[in-house]
Parts: sequence; structure tokens; C-alpha cells
Amino acid sequence: MPSPQFWNRRRVFVTGHTGFKGAWLCHWLLRLGATVTGFSLPAETDPSLFSLTGLAQGMDSGTGDIREYQTLLAAMRRANPDIVIHLAAQSLVRRSYAQPVETYATNVMGTVHVLEAARQTGSVRAVVSITSDKCYENREWVWAYRENEPMGGHDPYSSSKGCAELVTAAYRRSFFQAPRQSAAVASGRAGNVIGGGDWAEDRLLPDCMRALLAGRPVPIRNPNAIRPWQHVLEPLAGYLALAERLWEHGMEFAEGWNFGPADEDSRPVGWIADRIVEMWGEGARWQQQEGDHPHEAHTLRVDSTKARIKLGWRPRLALADALRWTVDWYRRYHAGDDMRDFTLGQIGRYEALPGPGPRTGRGAKPCD
Repeated sequence: MPSPQFWNRRRVFVTGHTGFKGAWLCHWLLRLGATVTGFSLPAETDPSLFSLTGLAQGMDSGTGDIREYQTLLAAMRRANPDIVIHLAAQSLVRRSYAQPVETYATNVMGTVHVLEAARQTGSVRAVVSITSDKCYENREWVWAYRENEPMGGHDPYSSSKGCAELVTAAYRRSFFQAPRQSAAVASGRAGNVIGGGDWAEDRLLPDCMRALLAGRPVPIRNPNAIRPWQHVLEPLAGYLALAERLWEHGMEFAEGWNFGPADEDSRPVGWIADRIVEMWGEGARWQQQEGDHPHEAHTLRVDSTKARIKLGWRPRLALADALRWTVDWYRRYHAGDDMRDFTLGQIGRYEALPGPGPRTGRGAKPCD
């Protein structure tokens, strides 16, 4: 688990804090005692985790676009951060087909701008740039991808994330190594994250929740596609652990890292949909969505052995528990509960889970 002693009063600059992963991350950082500054476009969805949980009240929440370098640089210099965690992105595969220029501008040049701003801000000692498991050249094989596999991508989103990895590596070699080293720079690659508060378009769990809350069948495009599913808190724990090591050990940890789920948690989309409608009950069901759909990877897994060995990180929630926690979050939202308290409660329960060891899928109780 992240160290409260390390993060207490640590100044952290987070891009994309109004997004799903960014909002969860900022709540966790604030819980740990960090001083957090956010830089992001306004939340894209209504509702959003950012707004429902009143996140702006506990941090310095700034509005801005990472495609605008001077605005980003000014914001980062004002924040004078110790650590930068870069999450802002155009993160949807289907949207990347409709808006390829925006996707590349945000994911590639946006990453250039964040790294350059960090280089020009003297206080920064560690940068964690988040990309995606889709950054790899996917050959549709059964083996999981390791960090030294080639970057690539069939669609604009995936290839833009591969490009962002290449940009990060080039910046690290060119500007963040001795004798010119000003900060240690690493990248993190996670699987398909799930959790409460995600309302993005064309993502499985948000699509499921929108349909279930409206009493409609869940539309499923590719029920046989296999994805590495994990609760959002799993990779966030990895990102925070990585930032700590970058601060403490510098270049020893300045490289790419996978934070994927256990092998048994890579499951077909249809399997996930079956479990979701079963947990929801009330006659819930899913149906395959007919028609032509843009190309998406069929099989994709990442190997997180390096993170387990060198960072001491590993997933703590079995997939069945991650799904229960997610469904429970949306049920509580539907019931009108205080979602800030409930979100912080889930973070606290995650922190209290047993450390690395065999996972039974029965140890994480539903959130009270």
C-alpha cells in the first residue's frame, strides 16, 4: 500500500483529475495527506465521479488543456510539484476512429507537453506517465506482453498510446539522465479498469450500469473479446508505489511498467456481462449488439512479473470481488447515498485488504 509517511504534504500535480481514474487517484492522494493540484478539461460526463464526490473542494482544481503548452507550463510552475502523475488522455478506442486528430494531439503531443513542462519546472523529481496495455503491437497471441515488447497499435487510440511510450522513452534518454537528470521518468500500463463512478461512452461497465439503471438489456458488441479486468484501485496502487521508488531511487526505476491483473482475471466480455446481470438481479439480461463495429483487439494480456518482483506490487482484489465492489457502488449511487463517503470507504477497505498472497475471491466483503 502507498505510504502515508511518504505522501503526507507531498506536492503532486495530476493531469486528468476530472476523469474516472484521475478522480479516484486524487481522492486517495488527499486521504494520504498529499497537497494535490489538478489540471484537466472539465468532466466529460454528467454525472461524473469528480462532481458527485465534491473532489474540487479538497484540492486545487484547475481547468486546462494539455494541448496548450504555455497554459500547462504556467499551471505546473505555480503548483511547484514534487511529483507529476500524467493521466489526461483521449481514452476511448471507438472515439479515436471518429476523432483521430484529437486523439493523436492529446495523447502524443499532450504527453510531450507534460514532459517538457516537468523538465522546465525545477521542483519536479519524479514523473509517472500513464498509457495503456493497448500500447503494445498486438499479435493476438495467448502470451502476455512484457515491457520490452514492441510498441504498436491497430487503431488510432492504441497507436497513440504506443507513440506516447516512445515519446516518454526518448525524453527520458535525452533530458532525464545523468549528467542532465532533473527528474526520474517512468510509464505505467494497466489493463481494463473497472470501478464505481465511470460513465464514459463505449466502455463495458458504464454501458452495463446505464442499461441496468434504466431497466434495459445491456448491449454487448464483442462478447468473445478477452480483456485483462481489474479494479481501478489496483493499478493506482502500482502508480503510487512506482512514484515512491522513483523519488527514492531515481533512474533504477525509470522505465516502463505493467500493472495488469492475475492471469485468471483475463476474461471474455460475455463472461463479465453474465456476472454483472447475475449480481444485479431483477431480471437483468444482456444482448449482443448487431451491426458492423470498428476493429478492436480480440485477445490482450500483460505480464506484471517485473512489478511484483521489483515493486512488491500485485493485485489484491479477485475479479469477482472487483465486480461486486463496482456493482455495489452504482447501487448506492442509485439509492442516493453520499458517494464521497462511500468512495473513500472503498479506498479504506482496499487499504485494509491482506497483503500479497493467494487470492480466494472470497476475502473482500461487499462494502457496507
